[in-house]
Amino acid sequence: MRDIIRLVVLVVAFALMATVVAAQGGTGAIDLTARITPTGARPEPVRQFTLYVLTKSYAEIVKEVEAQDAPPPRDKFIEALKCSPELKTWLKAHDVLDLTTPDLDQVLTTDDIMTVPEFYNAYLRSNSGGVTAGFPRPKYREADREANPERYKKEKEEFRQAVRKFIESHPATVQGVELELVGVNPKTIWDRTLGDHKRRVAQLAPDTAQVKYLAGKAETDLDGRAVISGLAPGNYWVSSLGMDAASGDRRLLWDVPVKVQAGQTTHVDLTNLNATDYRSTAMP
Repeated sequence: MRDIIRLVVLVVAFALMATVVAAQGGTGAIDLTARITPTGARPEPVRQFTLYVLTKSYAEIVKEVEAQDAPPPRDKFIEALKCSPELKTWLKAHDVLDLTTPDLDQVLTTDDIMTVPEFYNAYLRSNSGGVTAGFPRPKYREADREANPERYKKEKEEFRQAVRKFIESHPATVQGVELELVGVNPKTIWDRTLGDHKRRVAQLAPDTAQVKYLAGKAETDLDGRAVISGLAPGNYWVSSLGMDAASGDRRLLWDVPVKVQAGQTTHVDLTNLNATDYRSTAMP
């Protein structure tokens, strides 16, 4: 009888030990509830929306993709512009990329206007043709460029010197020159470059997340709930992969850290409080 009792005790002990080992080396789960509260309304479940469990923050994944396809450095971008070498040199020397900014006249010097063809021509368009009283009139004629090149060169240089003196005497006439630089404004191209880059990242980041960092995914039910099981113990992020969940006037993104423990189910509430507003990440 004593041997039988000892045997039973050993069996129970081994069973308990096996349970502990299984729990320590087993998997865990995440029980999700996703709800959005529109302005002035009650929380609403996010129905039939796919949520992903990643081994890396989606924000970091986006940075990873951005680094692999980064926009060109500023100087390299400037060098590729279709403009005069003088304008490229000026742009590299100044922290200005938007030539249509209203305070451009506060940055431009007389030498800048006289040296950079785009500035000089914009200044002439802004002030010549009777627009500005007393503005110098050119005496040189294009017909003399070939017929009488010496005269043409002399009179053109005289006109340039007269323009220089006029700028120095009437600095207020530089105001408005930015309106004549719309066609050569590099910021338009830069904004397009950044926009194209952001669109490429938005396309590539979700694929990168699912190929390299996906641990599990599930679609929410009609109550906004989803369970993702079979997860090894560790740190994860519950993410919407940059796709927004909408309710009323709210469009939210989630990238929420969560820790999974062996043999346990971790509950995560996805709400306005741990979300990012889609509008703060969207392109202007």
